[in-house]
Amino acid sequence: MKNWLYVLLISMVPVIELRGAIPAGCALGLPWYANYLLCCFGNLLPVPFILLLIDKVLILMKRMHFLGIDRFANWLEEKGEKNKDRVTKYATFGLLLFVGIPLPGTGAWTGSLVASLLKMDKRRAFVSVFFGVFLAGAIVTLISYGVLGFLKFLL
Repeated sequence: MKNWLYVLLISMVPVIELRGAIPAGCALGLPWYANYLLCCFGNLLPVPFILLLIDKVLILMKRMHFLGIDRFANWLEEKGEKNKDRVTKYATFGLLLFVGIPLPGTGAWTGSLVASLLKMDKRRAFVSVFFGVFLAGAIVTLISYGVLGFLKFLL
């Protein structure tokens, strides 16, 4: 039970997200299907809060000139701005692909941040991030557990 909690918490951490949580769950011996669902769920938990509150949080953070919080807020905005073009080119589907292709710097957190910066419709953004997370989770699960092992299990 402890392993499940660790994996769930790892999947919620920015930057690491399910790209780190699924291999961790695999190493801890979790079954692929449970690990996949747990990590996708954990990765999606912060998304509604990010989509609804990130603008207000960034404004507050920029006013905090201690411990580098203002610099961190600026870094977050720069990260979102940097990835803006990749997403706006294909709008809703672009956000899904951005979140769904498990590369460094992409994921639910960054995708939600970019969607907020682009002032995308919150529902559309959530749907795109939702399916993107499940796509990324499937890719990372297949890599972590091995495509052949996965196919052998299904057959």
